[in-house]
Amino acid sequence: MVLVAVPKETASGERRVALTPEVVGRLVKEGWGVRLEAGAGAQAYFSDEAYRNAGAEVVPRDQLFQGAQVVFTVQPLEAVDLERLEPGTVVAGLMYPHRNPARVQAMASRQLSALAMELIPRITRAQSMDVLSSQATVAGYVAALIAARESSRFFPMLTTAAGTIRPAKVMVMGVGVAGLQAIATARRLGANVWAYDVRKAAAEQALSLGAKVIELPISAEGEGGYARELTEEEKKIQHEALAKEVGGMDAVITTAQIPGRKAPILITQDMVARMSPGAVIVDLAAESGGNCELTKPGETLELNGVKIVGPLNLPSALSLHASEMYAKNLYNLSKLLIKDGQLAPDWSDEILAGALLTHQGEITHAPTRALVGGA
Repeated sequence: MVLVAVPKETASGERRVALTPEVVGRLVKEGWGVRLEAGAGAQAYFSDEAYRNAGAEVVPRDQLFQGAQVVFTVQPLEAVDLERLEPGTVVAGLMYPHRNPARVQAMASRQLSALAMELIPRITRAQSMDVLSSQATVAGYVAALIAARESSRFFPMLTTAAGTIRPAKVMVMGVGVAGLQAIATARRLGANVWAYDVRKAAAEQALSLGAKVIELPISAEGEGGYARELTEEEKKIQHEALAKEVGGMDAVITTAQIPGRKAPILITQDMVARMSPGAVIVDLAAESGGNCELTKPGETLELNGVKIVGPLNLPSALSLHASEMYAKNLYNLSKLLIKDGQLAPDWSDEILAGALLTHQGEITHAPTRALVGGA
């Protein structure tokens, strides 16, 4: 029997849990042993009793990792927990290697097989394990709600005895999974929505949700569904065109990110200055530097009456559903780790190979190896 351990998350503001009682029940029926730290699901509204009823063992943290062959987490494990794991243990969760090079080195030194869920290849066979997409869905939804809450205007059109109120003008920059959900949610709230993305393929998806598309003479299709970095000339064209558009918006939601790199700047200070007092910018890329050059991660600033919100870890705000989606991603990954009731991952499988960060004492992910080597 393969034993998987699930710790209570310790990162500040993290309310999700790696496995839900439903997924624990599935794993137990398939022959896994599941051990959770007491209170692991409390912030996502899953009780210890629900986990016990699903077949899990619930223990204090000092007993959690004993004999565990697999560890499922949301956020990266702390160094003290890594020391408790036996060599060869498989650890799967979000790793953020570019932010935590020392932790990556520690996992390699402990000879752990670390699977970074954010590195799961974006291929058809891996869609059910795509944590970035599942959690971006949550983030996009919450971002639209934040924009509506922080705005000084109604989102929908209202006809009242005091007169007619026009719908808010909302712009979503970056039409990936988060952007599409932000568009859909803002539209449901009654706003008029415009969308912008440097990837031409994104326009059709935005149009299908009822957004108007802002088109520029730029196409920056990259690998894995992401945009490539723009040239200096393309950045100039983008800035000049977007400055006019942004200035007329009541709310702007930005979602553009490049995995493992600083987020591209889409909104400059002069663009913010063109916006009307009472407008709001919600920057989903705050954790990776921000798409607005004024964004402060975790803070809400105000410049000439324009609010700039830099939220952190938005999926955690909807901890119950975000945990359900995340747990199902891990459940689908688990099928690649076990064979005939034994831990037997095929590390040559393109999904596991793509997500593998450290293995047998080595940092196997080339970009991270280069980063840690230069640290």
